[in-house]
Amino acid sequence: MNQQIPNPSLAVAGTAKTPRILVLGNEKGGSGKSTTAMHLVVALLRQGRSVGVIDLDARQGTLSRYVENRRVFSENEGLPLPLPELRQVMRSDAPTRAEAEEEERTKLSDALEGLSDCDMLVIDTPGSDSRLSRLGHTLADVLISPMNDSFIDLDLLARIDPEGRKILGPSVYSQMVWEQRQDRARQGGRPIDWVVLRNRLAHLDARNKRDIARLLAQLAKRIGFRLAPGFGERVVFRQLFPQGLTLLDLRQSGADLTMSHLAARQEVRALLAAIGLDIPEESHA
Repeated sequence: MNQQIPNPSLAVAGTAKTPRILVLGNEKGGSGKSTTAMHLVVALLRQGRSVGVIDLDARQGTLSRYVENRRVFSENEGLPLPLPELRQVMRSDAPTRAEAEEEERTKLSDALEGLSDCDMLVIDTPGSDSRLSRLGHTLADVLISPMNDSFIDLDLLARIDPEGRKILGPSVYSQMVWEQRQDRARQGGRPIDWVVLRNRLAHLDARNKRDIARLLAQLAKRIGFRLAPGFGERVVFRQLFPQGLTLLDLRQSGADLTMSHLAARQEVRALLAAIGLDIPEESHA
């Protein structure tokens, strides 16, 4: 059976516009993918854009629960929080690989069709290599890969020598992204803009932090991604999940802003600016 991933330019064929697609992807859990995705979603909503969310990691469903928590909090508190449209795509349990691939392809195409009127789509992918993850990566106009600032996470991008000083070659995730870029190019799609975020940065300078920065700068040139500032290790990001809130909602929700909140909001703004999605200071963020 044909293994090709569907051309993103054809996935919403017959519609008047083609949404821009942001994909959150890596192959390691706990890197802040869902937190980053939700802040991007809310930033786009607060720009007045219509936003669709597709959760390809629907079995774990962290982003789906984040959106649902936001809906419930908005209703219970009477706050008119902007909300995205959400679609979930579950991994197929079909008995054969061919049937599973066809089912997943169809489900994803249906989700894209249902969100074809949106200005922007944000797709969250599973934290492992799978057919659905590869489908999602090929759709990306912008691929955003959060990573914790550690050699463990760096190992997903590159093989490093035992001393942690030299890049030996690309690793499993980088190879997968390269393959999906090739598939997209063969189908006539625009090049994928790959952005790697350094999340959970230590606030103190350290040799480990400097070594990772140096290696990432080398790797960015070698395999073709851009580096962008991510989020520091701040409790506030985890505290907002049960209400479905982001740091861009705190003023509207009436929360008292602490110095930690303000510092974290600046991190969010720096990330948005790096991706080209910055929002003006006079907005409700």
